[in-house]
Parts: sequence; C-alpha cells; structure tokens
Amino acid sequence: MKRLTFLSAVIIAVVLAGAFVQSTFTNPSGLTSGFMPGTPDIQSMSVLTFGPDGVLFIGDSKGGAVFAIDLNDQARSNNAEPPKISDIEGEIASLLGTTVNQVLIHDMAVNPISQNIYLAVSRGRSQWNSKWQLPNDLDDARILLRITPEGDIDEASLQSVKYAKASLPNPVDESKEHRWKKGLSLRVDTITDIAYSDGKVFVAGLSNEEFASTMWQIPFPFKDHISATTIEIFHGAHGKYETHAPIRTFLPYDFDNQLHLLAAYLCTPLVTLPVADLKNGQHLKGRTVAEFGSGNYPLDMILYKKGEDDFILIANSNLPFMIVDPKDVESYDGSITEEVEGYLAGVKYEPRAGTGIQQLDNFNSEYVLALRRLPGGTMDLEPFSIQRF
Repeated sequence: MKRLTFLSAVIIAVVLAGAFVQSTFTNPSGLTSGFMPGTPDIQSMSVLTFGPDGVLFIGDSKGGAVFAIDLNDQARSNNAEPPKISDIEGEIASLLGTTVNQVLIHDMAVNPISQNIYLAVSRGRSQWNSKWQLPNDLDDARILLRITPEGDIDEASLQSVKYAKASLPNPVDESKEHRWKKGLSLRVDTITDIAYSDGKVFVAGLSNEEFASTMWQIPFPFKDHISATTIEIFHGAHGKYETHAPIRTFLPYDFDNQLHLLAAYLCTPLVTLPVADLKNGQHLKGRTVAEFGSGNYPLDMILYKKGEDDFILIANSNLPFMIVDPKDVESYDGSITEEVEGYLAGVKYEPRAGTGIQQLDNFNSEYVLALRRLPGGTMDLEPFSIQRF
C-alpha cells in the first residue's frame, strides 16, 4: 500500500529528481550500513512501503515486526509511462505454476528510484467468500514479485539480502478474535499501513493494549527505542468514540507547519493526528475532520502534485476515487463529535470515477499506478494520468 511520504518520501516518488534525492538524504549509504546479511524470517508480507535509498519496508503482522530490506535496486529509471498489464493474475499464475483463482495480491509498492513495482503475493484467493475480507484475512503473503517499468515480471528473492528488523512491542495477541469476522484472529491487523517520514517509520495497527488501535514510531536506521501511542477517534457514521478500529491507510503531511498523520478508517472517517502529540505509552484522541461514507474500506492514500499544488488521492473498496485538497483540511478548524446523518460531513472531497481499485501508488510525476478489478472479473495493472485527477 504503498508510498514514500512527506519531505523524504512522497515527494521523491512524485518528483523522481536525482538532485532532490541527494539533498534530502545526504548520506544514503549510511542508512543501510548497519544491515545484516542473511535471509529475513518474514512470516507474512502484510504491507509494503518504500523508504529512502530504495529501502523496502515490509510489515509482518504475523511476526509482529517490520523489516527494512536492501534490494540492491537503486539504478535510476526515468520511464515516462508505466507498464499496463492485462489479466495480471493470469500472468502471475503462469509464473508461479498455479491457477488464476489461487493468486492473491496483498500489497503493491513502487520503488521511486528504479520504478520497479513490487507485489506481495500468496496462493490464498480461493478462500475468499465475503466482500469484507481483505487479502491478509485469507492467507499470509510469502512471495515477493518484481515488475520492471517495461512490464516484465519475476520473483524478487529475499535469500541472502541485507536487512534490518524491528520487533514491535506488545502486538495484538493471536488468541484475540475479530469482533464481526468470526474465526479470524486480530493478529492479521497488527500492521495495517506503514509510512516513512523525517527519519521515522510510522506503523499503524493493533496492539495488545486495552485501547488496541496503535501508532508505533521506529527511528530509521532502526534503533532499540520504539514508541507506541494508542489512538482514539470519534466515528461520525457510528456515532461513538472508537479505540479498537485500526487505521486503514494514512499519510504524513505538514499542516500549519507541523507534521501530522492524515488517517482513514473503515467506513471512511478522516482524522488528523499531530506527530508531536504521539507520545510513548500515552493515549491520543485524533481530530475527526471528515466523514466520507459508510460501508467502505479506504485502501490507499497517496500525495500527488498538479502544477504547484498538492492533492491527496484516496482509493476505496466501495466508493470512487476521492480527491482531498490539503488546504481544505488545514483550514477546517472543527471536529466531528456527533453522529452524522447521511454519512457525509466536514472536509469535502471531489469524486473521480475509479471502481474496482485494489491497490494504488505513485509511479512518477505524471502517473499513478493501480491494480484494478474489471467487470469481467480479471485484474489489470493500470496507469492513470495525473491529469485525470
């Protein structure tokens, strides 16, 4: 899901300018100098996100850890257009020697340096039987695939790579069952999204605390001290405060000259969290700035530029693309604290057609890239011009 964000992250994915990379990361090689050689013991590739110097962060919900992987994938590509692959699940099935109805793509992330596209994949799709099931509910992704800017697909080996590992303190216990997905362990939501910003890896998910929704902060390069803050929000569509629903997707962004996390939850409340208020061992109430509709998973949130202006694009399971102007978030000084009739309130969004989106990420300053389920049932890797947004 995902993306590099804020000064040292999303902008790199959008701009792809070598001089900018050098000025943002003054000593890129130092970030991986402490990595160990070997094969990381990843149990589930739940979330993929790129960080500085082409480092791939892999969130492992089952293992309760985040891995930083040096893929040795720093050769710069300046492809103008991303690849388009029809029936990508069929292509993957042929590569893996399985049938298309087994192929399940859990996450997608684009390396902003090489423009190689990485997919976390399993063979668990045949277990799908509910519209509310997410890929990580069905199986553990243990296959990492790479797609070149020209559209060639191969397996990205994690044997004998350089990597670092950060184990999350107090992840949600495997014995805890999901409240309404019967028989499902909450462990699948230990890590729901990851973003890198300003020398830190932010990790959203569930801990074993009484208030389970948690945001971890991990210094990068990884150090021993990992901060954990439990999160509470008011959900206008449900008319109550919630502490157990995890953030589904989020984006670091600077509002009023202060770094915030802009976060979206199931049924699509939009919340701001000041990073300065994310204190270790403390509890934080987020500010609900919008309600965007019920019955929907927000799947991915990315930042893009159009002219000189920033815009935020949200992909959804059951709603169209949503375009949010950060200036509208910044100027909204209210907070939703009462039940919302009609499920829409607060900051406005601009809709764009885009049904069937499964994954979304920046490709370059001209295109975003999506995995899209078509009406006929097949899935395509499909580019969208920034100009359509």
